Amino acid sequence: MVVRQETHPDTGAAGSPPDFRAAVSTMQAARLRPEVLCEEMPAPQRIAPHAAALSADVTVDDTDLGTGRLILLHDPAGNDAWDGTFRCVAYARAEIEVDLITDPMLADVGWSWLTDALTGHGASYAAVSGTVTRVATESFGGMSDEDGTAQIEIRASWTPVAVGDAPLDLAPHVEAWGELLCTAVGLPPVPEGVAVMPSRRGQRGSTR
Repeated sequence: MVVRQETHPDTGAAGSPPDFRAAVSTMQAARLRPEVLCEEMPAPQRIAPHAAALSADVTVDDTDLGTGRLILLHDPAGNDAWDGTFRCVAYARAEIEVDLITDPMLADVGWSWLTDALTGHGASYAAVSGTVTRVATESFGGMSDEDGTAQIEIRASWTPVAVGDAPLDLAPHVEAWGELLCTAVGLPPVPEGVAVMPSRRGQRGSTR
């Protein structure tokens, strides 16, 4: 999979710093579950001087159960709000059972899916923040015979941190985001000791 990189018009792709290009290459090394269809997407150009982005859908039996985005931002000058020069921005949305929407612990549990996934994949991070939103939809009038639906949306950002003297490795962060998506849609965890096969990346026309 080729992760699309975006820079300001006056820099061009060749103007991307080596640290940013190296970080993007580690994103490509991430291994996601086969239920996760991951591909590149256009990255925002106004949030930071350099950005790369992924989108993903979780599909089981040809049914899309959840979707998400992961954006890597880089500002070589640093950003006080990030407490670093890189920032991961993640989004995940999944269908849930309607009766779960009133569970007072849903938001706390949804947030723990993210932090547990980051910890479980060995993704070192700092300055994490975000929100968990529950959305319920009910139909009326001519649509009153349609069942209600419910969704959970998780938005988060964090600063990825290099471990020791090693270069920054974004693969664990991408894998944690993929696990967040799978957990949100209710897929059981991969049993310990079972290897995760690479996902079906780029099947929807990503640039090669």
